[in-house]
Amino acid sequence: MCGISGIVDKNNNSVSREKIQKINNLANHRGPDGEGYYLGNNFAIGHRRLSIIDLSSSGAQPMTYLDNYVITYNGEIYNYKELKIELLDQGYTFHSKTDTEVILASYDCWGKNCVKKFNGMWAFTIFDKRKNILFCSRDRFGIKPFYFHQNKDFFVFGSEIKQILPEVNDLKVNKKILIDYLLEGLEDHCNETFFENISKLEQSCNLIYELSSHEYRIEKYFELHINQDIRDLNENDSIDLYEKTFSDAISLRLRSDVKVGTCLSGGLDSSAVVAFANQKKSGNTFKAIHGKSHDKNKDESHFAKKVTEKLNIDLSIYETSNESLIKNIDNCIEILEEPFGGLSCLLYIFVMDEAKKNELIVLLDGQGGDETLLGYERYFSNYLNSLNIHKKLLEFLNISNNSNLGIVNLLKYWIFFSMKSFRKIILSKRTNFIKDKYKKLSAKDKSSKKTSDKIFNLQYNEITKIQLPHLLRYADRISMSRSIESRVPFLDYRLVETAVSLKTELKIKNGWSKYILRKIIDNKLDKEVVWRKTKFGFEAPLDSWESELFSSTNFKDALRNSKIINEICTPFKIENVPNKTKWRLYNIAKWEEFFNVNIG
Repeated sequence: MCGISGIVDKNNNSVSREKIQKINNLANHRGPDGEGYYLGNNFAIGHRRLSIIDLSSSGAQPMTYLDNYVITYNGEIYNYKELKIELLDQGYTFHSKTDTEVILASYDCWGKNCVKKFNGMWAFTIFDKRKNILFCSRDRFGIKPFYFHQNKDFFVFGSEIKQILPEVNDLKVNKKILIDYLLEGLEDHCNETFFENISKLEQSCNLIYELSSHEYRIEKYFELHINQDIRDLNENDSIDLYEKTFSDAISLRLRSDVKVGTCLSGGLDSSAVVAFANQKKSGNTFKAIHGKSHDKNKDESHFAKKVTEKLNIDLSIYETSNESLIKNIDNCIEILEEPFGGLSCLLYIFVMDEAKKNELIVLLDGQGGDETLLGYERYFSNYLNSLNIHKKLLEFLNISNNSNLGIVNLLKYWIFFSMKSFRKIILSKRTNFIKDKYKKLSAKDKSSKKTSDKIFNLQYNEITKIQLPHLLRYADRISMSRSIESRVPFLDYRLVETAVSLKTELKIKNGWSKYILRKIIDNKLDKEVVWRKTKFGFEAPLDSWESELFSSTNFKDALRNSKIINEICTPFKIENVPNKTKWRLYNIAKWEEFFNVNIG
């Protein structure tokens, strides 16, 4: 796990070490264990190292292989041992125990198709001397970041936006992305960012940059689809397949030469990760980190304790406080680099700080469970709409009994998420203070996955556009800001394909969400944890935090001084604005101030 950087001089001048070092050092936190550089004829690449596998100097980057390739790489290829055996059989030799060297040998062996063989998370650039190209790639679900920008003189890339900013002459807000955020809360739904002319390489894509012509092309190498063989399995075989695949995903993500721990909210996903990881720890100490809310209605520490007591695992708890809010909010805005969904991100910072105190370098996390197994309560609407009238009524009653919604709230969810015109009216009323000329702007991709399976279409869009991308940004930036690697077993591509291919009734059954996941941990954890009805997500005590923030002079001053908000909004009374929109306005104002962004 590391930080990468690179810059190409489009006038074919050499790039100085000082210039690439300046860009590279803006991501020091991503790799405190070392730095390295490679200077080409008209480009330079840099690397910051966080040592995870092969802690020796043999793992230093940029790494050269066969005198034909040079790589700067961020991530982990978890199946590198299996690939190494395959490559050894084909005559390749290795001088380190790293997955980095395996990537280079794989590229030499299979060319650009090597990425199809990787199981892991990655963002890397390989300089191919023979073809005089930069071969760049990002993993299937965009777990690791890759940002880039070009102007008439340079093409520059990095793990974080802050590495790109020094090469942007006039820093302007991307109005289309800004409006999508204000109107609908969308953040990472396309390859654009909140900064105009700074893009991200989309997940499942390679970027090939020609160093002679200074042209590049982007090619997609993976597409999520339904595996009909999995869809046709009966319930027992489906449970068996999901359990075996999940177990193997955990095993691969425990490969490390440093200490591994886990985040544990007490929810179903993180509890399942802990239960399976604990079986495979081979006598090594395994520690869980929990962020406790002081809001009793959102406190999940009881469930986290139940899990760790059952499995005999050490649990470290960080308890939040209102005092920590104002102190860390600016830091969170700096870390995430773009406006974000809400204050829950602060809780993740506190959990990472607690992990750092416990000397944990790698943490397993539960991201992806909800999107792949229909875990969010808003998915109930789509599920109910997929049923015939008889099953719809029966499952409506089951869901109201076996979730935390109840009949009235479930009905509200169903109406809001089923009727687009009604939802559009509600959202429009919440943001009626935005000037009409800006409301017409949008970068939102109006197209969506079109198959006969509407549930798959929903999951595809949630995984690739709407929900998962911004959660992965939070996890990457916050964990790496503390020099910690976050690993997400639910996003093993084999497990994702299995999950989306399963019959819908194995994801929601008799009103129980994530039914198949509950089944595979039913004999591993207490029933109180496995069959709990409440679902909080990774939530901070938002009511008290927001109350303190929105009543502060800091909040009022930020909105009043924001040139962006004053430009896009008509005069309005802030007390009439919903809390979610208040936060978005404040976040925009503080982001504008911190990064000195212009409205343009």
